[in-house]
Amino acid sequence: MAIDVRGLAPLVEVYDMPTSVRFYRDVLGFEIVNTSPNLGGEDRFHWAWLRLGDADLMLNSAYEFEEERPAEPDRARFAAHKDICFFFSCPQVDAAYEELRNKGVQVSKPSVAPYGMKQLSLSDPDGYGLCFQWPVKE
Repeated sequence: MAIDVRGLAPLVEVYDMPTSVRFYRDVLGFEIVNTSPNLGGEDRFHWAWLRLGDADLMLNSAYEFEEERPAEPDRARFAAHKDICFFFSCPQVDAAYEELRNKGVQVSKPSVAPYGMKQLSLSDPDGYGLCFQWPVKE
C-alpha cells in the first residue's frame, strides 16, 4: 500500500525574510498561514508557512540571528538556488502574466514547452525558479 500523502510544503532558506514574504504575499498573492514569533518589526520572523490555492511553501531565514547576516548574500551559499524550481499548476497562465506585469514585475511572456505546457517563468528574490504552467489544449 502506498503512503497516503495530502500535499507537499517545501522549506527553503531565504536571505532576507521581509523581502521574501513581501514578494510571495504582496506580489504573488500567497497568504501567511503561520510564522515563528515576530522578532520585532514588520514581517520579521525566522520561519513562515505560506499558501496560494493548493500550494504550500515554507520560508526559513538562512541566518539564525540578524547580526549573522552579511550585508550582501553569500554567492556561494545561494548559487544552488538556481537549480531549484517550483512548478505551480495555474490554469490561467496569461492572466498570471498580466497580474505580474501590472505589479511591475519584469517577466517574459508565457511560452509553450515542447511537451505541451504553457509556462510563465521567473525567479524569486533569492534566485529560486518559479514556473506557473498549464497544459495546452489542442
